[in-house]
Amino acid sequence: MRQRTIGNITVGAIGLGAMPLSIEGRPDEQRALATVHAALDAGVTLIDTADSYHWHAGESGHNERLIARALRLHGGDTSGVLIATKGGRGRPGNGSWTVTGTPGHLKRAAEASAGRLGVEAIGLYQLHKPDPAVPWADSVGALRDLLDAGTIRAAGISNVTTGQIREAHAILGDGLVSVQNRYSPAVRDSEPALRLSTELGLAFLPWSPLGGISRSSLDGHAGPASAGTAFHALAAERGVSPQRIALAWLLARSPAVIPVPGASRPASVQDSAGAAEILLSEAEAARLDAAID
Repeated sequence: MRQRTIGNITVGAIGLGAMPLSIEGRPDEQRALATVHAALDAGVTLIDTADSYHWHAGESGHNERLIARALRLHGGDTSGVLIATKGGRGRPGNGSWTVTGTPGHLKRAAEASAGRLGVEAIGLYQLHKPDPAVPWADSVGALRDLLDAGTIRAAGISNVTTGQIREAHAILGDGLVSVQNRYSPAVRDSEPALRLSTELGLAFLPWSPLGGISRSSLDGHAGPASAGTAFHALAAERGVSPQRIALAWLLARSPAVIPVPGASRPASVQDSAGAAEILLSEAEAARLDAAID
């Protein structure tokens, strides 16, 4: 698979968003493990998880434990796999999401995540979402403390503005390596964050990258996936899926982009991984850009 970088770590250009393996409607464990193994076999070396990726109350860390188990059971060399987890959100079990960005909570959450993942230090730890009740500098300062303590090797931030990126970069310096915001053909309000991430040398990890092509697990279940877009037309010409074209379009937006599409079955992650090998021509990229502008 084509490679990209997060800080000083090289990973495959397409990651795996593991959330669908643990939240509402999740597959059984056998299929979930098979999905992670299919990703690894396809060259995926970035797996995105979080302590809040679970369904029911009282099962915090379900997704992290699942990923750790999948890595243990995989027959190949997984030493080069980067597990990126997140802290700062919670799920009471009624379908809602909470936000807690106090330094104490983030430090405890990171330590618990490291334990579930079975690692001495988390490869990439991301602040899941700014907490409006906590000064941003205080939450980011917790990441600085976790870096200094060796609990995490690199830090990332998610669901942030350009101002928050700049402030976090000033506090964390080279310890900040990634930004994870929602970004897709249908949702492009993080374009300024993508530009700034590229300028600062930060990896940009779009979540829900297939918006406008197919639904994200966070987008609800109302309505069918879109069809008949320029992405579908180009996919038909190329003989590949529209999802693969959408991911290739994201890769063409910036060398900083590493999409993390979700998957809950082996075939889905295998298809997504194939996007890393699609290089759009300038004419093709311009045609897709024109269709969504």
